[in-house]
Amino acid sequence: MHLLYEESGDIKIATVQSASGVGDAESWQATSLSGKKIKLKAKEVWLRFENPQAQTVMDQALSLSQEIDLQFLWDCAPEEEFGLVDVAKEYFGDQVTIPQHVSLAIALQGAPVFFRRKGRGRFQRAPLEQLQAGLAALERKQKEHEQQGIWQQELVAGIFPEVLRSLAKPLLFSPDKNTSAYKALIAACTQTGESPALLMIRCGAIESPLEYHQGMFLRAHFPDGVDHNQSRVVDTLAYEAKISELPVAEVNAFSIDDAGTTEIDDALSVTDLPTGGHRIGVHIAAPGLFIAKDDPLDQLARNRMSTVYFPGDKITMLPDSVIAQFSLDAGKPCPAISIYIDTDELGQIIDGSLQLRPELVPIAANLRLEHLEDKISEASLSDSGADYPYRRELAILWKSAKQLHAGRQEKRIASGLRAEQLGVVDPNALARDFHFQIKESNGVERVEITARQRGSILDTIVAEWMIYCNSVSGQLLADHGLPGLFRTQKGWGPLRTRMQTTPGPHEGLGLDYYAWCTSPLRRYSDLVNQWQLIALAKHGVTAKMVAPFPPKDASLMGIAADFEAAYQAYGEHQDRLEKYWCLRWISQDSEAKKLFVRHLKEGMSRVELIPLHLPIPELATHPRMTRAEVIISDVDLLQLSAGVRVLEIEAIERPVEKPTESVSDDDASHA
Repeated sequence: MHLLYEESGDIKIATVQSASGVGDAESWQATSLSGKKIKLKAKEVWLRFENPQAQTVMDQALSLSQEIDLQFLWDCAPEEEFGLVDVAKEYFGDQVTIPQHVSLAIALQGAPVFFRRKGRGRFQRAPLEQLQAGLAALERKQKEHEQQGIWQQELVAGIFPEVLRSLAKPLLFSPDKNTSAYKALIAACTQTGESPALLMIRCGAIESPLEYHQGMFLRAHFPDGVDHNQSRVVDTLAYEAKISELPVAEVNAFSIDDAGTTEIDDALSVTDLPTGGHRIGVHIAAPGLFIAKDDPLDQLARNRMSTVYFPGDKITMLPDSVIAQFSLDAGKPCPAISIYIDTDELGQIIDGSLQLRPELVPIAANLRLEHLEDKISEASLSDSGADYPYRRELAILWKSAKQLHAGRQEKRIASGLRAEQLGVVDPNALARDFHFQIKESNGVERVEITARQRGSILDTIVAEWMIYCNSVSGQLLADHGLPGLFRTQKGWGPLRTRMQTTPGPHEGLGLDYYAWCTSPLRRYSDLVNQWQLIALAKHGVTAKMVAPFPPKDASLMGIAADFEAAYQAYGEHQDRLEKYWCLRWISQDSEAKKLFVRHLKEGMSRVELIPLHLPIPELATHPRMTRAEVIISDVDLLQLSAGVRVLEIEAIERPVEKPTESVSDDDASHA
């Protein structure tokens, strides 16, 4: 005997091997058509039959089920609940066969629009209104399926459907996976073996891999676009009124930046003291005097958290008009928060000489690294006839910078770190600063990458004084019990360097306290700390009562976490686009490039001329800084990968460079 039953929504037939019980308690041990051993109870069985054979019945039933007219079947079915055998006679007549019974079971089970399931083998026809609505939905779905097929074939052929043009980026970066458009895209990718991004580039929906990398970042972090709301400005009348209240500093300050810097937010000054020493000023642009916590400009800056830098462009934290108001541009007095300290003739800082005050600072010059760096040396700083501006001031700053550096090294050594060299460029070290220029020639973009070694005297002057400014700012906040966004570094591991709202040491820099304060035009952390410092400068010991962020402020903790997340994401985007342009540089001459690389660790190496890291397994067992000549080819700008073939591995003839324990790039840089 054979039994018709349902399992997981499918109609199946099994052949009885043995039976037990009687009536409603009857049960069978049976074997399904797939060979599976099962046990069935009487209430689970829809139909019992002896002949024909089970497989023959199923084959015929599957064919017959395709011919059943569901509308006619619905017309034949009674209003009330019915069973399979009852409706089979209505549809096929009194001479209904076993295969016809089974085909009808398959049709009923697979037509929920026409018939509601009421139990095993029991159904009731759907009400007319629901049937009509269901049929309309089926018709829509069929049309969508047909449209999906048309789009799929167009995509395979390299044609992006015009109706989907406006949906291209949402389809790629934040798709609704239930839409026909997305299903057509994925089906086309499955058919061609391409990724969605590669297929859309081939179809012209996005122009290039660069647009893909940029679009992925912008969709995640700037879904409303990168343009600033032009209505968010500092009111001119309010600006002029506050400016008039600020004292004018009796200094001639100057900034030192690279040629591409447009947000100039720090400057230095040197003034002679009657006693023979000098007063050194570190002047920081002061948007915090005019932007208040929770006002529209603060909300904008808090939403972005930082300026985003990448080759060829940047996305500023603040609108250009606001940056222009507060940037320390030469030729005008600028609102600034100034930190002054006095030094003796040996460059030593005199205890108790620290001053903090908001004021207008006359900016006499914006010096550029590219124009000065090669001219400055120990000898030229001592030569009164040296031909470059601010030689005397730079010499004084350099003398004190050496003292600041020496003090930090003592604390580094006490923390178990090695001392860093001062003002010396290691010709064997890999360059860490690069300038990318993207130029267009005859409609073709070409990239030029220029390396710059760190560690010059001018580098050190700027870095040491900015580190000092951040250090004493953190010290002032800590001493007066004011919370802030402190940059700490302690121990080892992935969370070694972090942002927190309470003071802590920065072991890499050799400092007890460190709070970013020198870049308020481009980092929200610095703007927050500036508000706290302004409260301290104006109110002294009562600053805790009026500061924008009082002690244990929960919102400041949230800002610290948000800033860390944004800063990391922006840094990853910068690294990603730098890698893209490095690979463009390699592939722009349409031939494989022969270059030298240095092994860093675990098979990862870096090209000497550009900041491109590539895995080279052949170097995995070699010492750090092993040099090898390689050929780089097969560049994939979408996956940001390339093929590397090692030509020759050089023997190491000099001491192997040790991994540095020094602070990360973002902590050491003032810009």
